[in-house]
Amino acid sequence: MQTKPGHDLTSLMAALTLTTGMVEAVSLLALGPVFTAMQTGNTLFLGFALVGEGPVSAVATSVSLGAFAVGALIGARMESMAEARGHPWFVLALFAESALVAGAAFVAWGLERTAGSPSARHIATAAVVAIAMGMRNVTAMRAHVPDLPTTLVTRTLTALISGSPLGHDASLGYGSRASVRRSTGVLALFAGGVLGAWLIRLEWPPTGVLLLVAACILAIAAATAATTRRAQPVGT
Repeated sequence: MQTKPGHDLTSLMAALTLTTGMVEAVSLLALGPVFTAMQTGNTLFLGFALVGEGPVSAVATSVSLGAFAVGALIGARMESMAEARGHPWFVLALFAESALVAGAAFVAWGLERTAGSPSARHIATAAVVAIAMGMRNVTAMRAHVPDLPTTLVTRTLTALISGSPLGHDASLGYGSRASVRRSTGVLALFAGGVLGAWLIRLEWPPTGVLLLVAACILAIAAATAATTRRAQPVGT
């Protein structure tokens, strides 16, 4: 029984990593600042906010952390149940994520970017995106693609440096082809951040950027579904 797409997961996860960069550009530059995918940042932001330092909102970061946890819970239950029933959990998860990001775009309809004083709608938009990103993290962990968790690059960058000819650590990939995959992950997140920030600089509203992200995820899901069907043996 096939539960993962039948083609190159590395390419898929790299594409999803790019969308994370776009999402966080919107979250940090237009909705908060608040993280929706990288909850390490929110954990620190919440600490800063509790002592009153920095232009961060304790409410926004708390809501994003809670929404992310809800998304992870939903993703775990949905994907494990789909897999148990023989359904393509990876594709279903991406369709659900795309729908949530599109929903966040409509919550943000007509919303202007903010800088440090998010309104209730800014926070609500970030919360819906955080639910989607919580689901995404479950999807990435279940896909088991090394060095491409899609929502962070700290470990990937560490492995890239340690397994390079300079680091020369064989236990972390020196002498293997892992450096290509690791470089792809780091560059994809960087490129997504650049693209998202550029669109915001061009005065795209949060809704526009989020709809573009939703469309990208939907396209990845549709392509994966089509390839998976072609890869299935006749009669299965």
